[in-house]
Amino acid sequence: MAKYKLVMHYPDGTSEEEDGLFNTEAEAEEHGGYLCGCYHVGGETLHLSNPGDYLLDEDAEVDFEVIEIDG
Repeated sequence: MAKYKLVMHYPDGTSEEEDGLFNTEAEAEEHGGYLCGCYHVGGETLHLSNPGDYLLDEDAEVDFEVIEIDG
């Protein structure tokens, strides 16, 4: 039975494969959307805590890719 993983793609050009496995593609996509939201909220929080060190780039786009693996 196929399983699904997420690969996150960040604005600085790096990518990170998440450890979790999902039973359906829909579950993986939902979690990917959640992680994208967390990225933006975390950036805002860092900026508010110390704007001089953490510039807020509202145009920074984080994206994800769902890949199918043999489970």
